[in-house]
Amino acid sequence: MNDRAASLLENYDLEVLRVLKGRGALLCEIKGGWAILKEYRGSQARLAVQEKLLKTVKRETAGSGVSVEQLYRNRDGELVSRDQDQIPYILKTYFEGRECNIKEKGECLKTVKYLALLHQAMQCEKLAEENKLPVFCLETEYEKRNRELKKVRKFLKEKGQKSVFEIYLYQNYDFFYEKALKTAEEVKGYTKVFSSEAAAECKSFCHGDFQHHNVLYGRNGMAVINFEKFILDNQVRDLYQFLRKLMEKNNWSEELGREVLQAYSRERPLSVFDFVQLYYRFAYPEKFWKIVNFYYNNRKTWIPERNMEKLSGVLEKEEAKTAFLNHIFSVETIDKLGSNVYK
Repeated sequence: MNDRAASLLENYDLEVLRVLKGRGALLCEIKGGWAILKEYRGSQARLAVQEKLLKTVKRETAGSGVSVEQLYRNRDGELVSRDQDQIPYILKTYFEGRECNIKEKGECLKTVKYLALLHQAMQCEKLAEENKLPVFCLETEYEKRNRELKKVRKFLKEKGQKSVFEIYLYQNYDFFYEKALKTAEEVKGYTKVFSSEAAAECKSFCHGDFQHHNVLYGRNGMAVINFEKFILDNQVRDLYQFLRKLMEKNNWSEELGREVLQAYSRERPLSVFDFVQLYYRFAYPEKFWKIVNFYYNNRKTWIPERNMEKLSGVLEKEEAKTAFLNHIFSVETIDKLGSNVYK
């Protein structure tokens, strides 16, 4: 961030007390709190929807103990301000606090409880219909990912001299590739849950990137930030993102997984359709796909050692993950869930 970006603060009706440099952003202490100025890469039309969504959520969650960021408009009434190089910036409220501690069970259970409240506030059917936003379709997404996996598999097979990482990746490729194909094929069988027609009926918003990094705890409770990836999708998307990271850090603990689902369901009961959605998001080897995607799109001769560690970690935890899925998402559990056992 440069001084020209800092000068953009003069375009806002705010009393700026001091400015601190952060990673790719400026933190601004203002009268009554903090704000953050950062680059914005999306469309202005999407940003306008984000503003309406955040205002709705703030209104609907008032007094619940959860806060969400808000966008500031400049003196010209615009959400985006541009510096001399025409780089676009946005200004948002910023909360003092620390990231959610993913190793603290009590805090994680509190987080998913608040997530359920957040989801209730984000069921904005009118906002979705007025703006004709695209809806995420899991079936289409898995087909796209599998085409990418097929292309990289062919590339690795035909590649001559392979690095240590590439040899290791290729040796374990088919195991995960077959899982990806199997999951995508099974998803096609649930037309009422995953088809594009079913997805089109979705009028609920998701945060889109609900990870512990975007959940802050401070003196005034919990705050959720960075809504730029908001999306129309089944709201278990956010629950899956948070729970997957939590399970990876806790060796796919079945007991912890059940407690998290219970904590969420007490506020927003999961339907059988929700549970099926959740199962197939877990069943797909997403972590493997991400490793492959990073490798192929970077095409580096030298692959960071961290990537080898990630791939090794995925393999080591696969058995625990499979046991987690078999027990948490058994037919008996889904039947019980349909009877609202988690209420």
